[in-house]
Amino acid sequence: MASRLKEKYRQEVMPSLHKEFNYRNPMQVPGIKKVVVNIGLGEAIQNVKAMDFAIADLASITGQRPVITRAKRSVASFKLREGMPIGCMVTLRGDRMYHFLDKLINVALPRLRDFQGISPEAFDGRGNYTLGLREQLVFPEIDYDKVDKVRGMEVNIVTTAHNDEEGRRLLALMGMPFKK
Repeated sequence: MASRLKEKYRQEVMPSLHKEFNYRNPMQVPGIKKVVVNIGLGEAIQNVKAMDFAIADLASITGQRPVITRAKRSVASFKLREGMPIGCMVTLRGDRMYHFLDKLINVALPRLRDFQGISPEAFDGRGNYTLGLREQLVFPEIDYDKVDKVRGMEVNIVTTAHNDEEGRRLLALMGMPFKK
């Protein structure tokens, strides 16, 4: 079962990008390689339970079990030692990636308070986009009564685009609501 977004990419986005940027080969048309969803948990140093809640939230949002990220080096001022858990992340590819993006674009982003669109400037120079969300409550899978604390998350969309212009156009055609 292919997702709606994957079908939209194949039917509408690919042909229009091919025409717009005058690619010689259909394989040159940029696509989305992967989506990485990350929750940083500085509070996990004091509160061990926070990590369990964050992992449960991320697993229910993405449909995939998160990997725990650990500190690479010790920082005395943060009372952080090398190897301590400081966050969790999920890398989505294939159908799960398209399903998550569809849910993000059509359900989660419109539920944000005072939403006027996302910044078209958050590209990294190579066509990849990073989006920060202030709360996990915008996703329908999260039960408000079971949330211990409101946590933010970062969504990185990695594309095969060569520059920001191609990446921006790809995401805009996929339905990403950029500010005008």
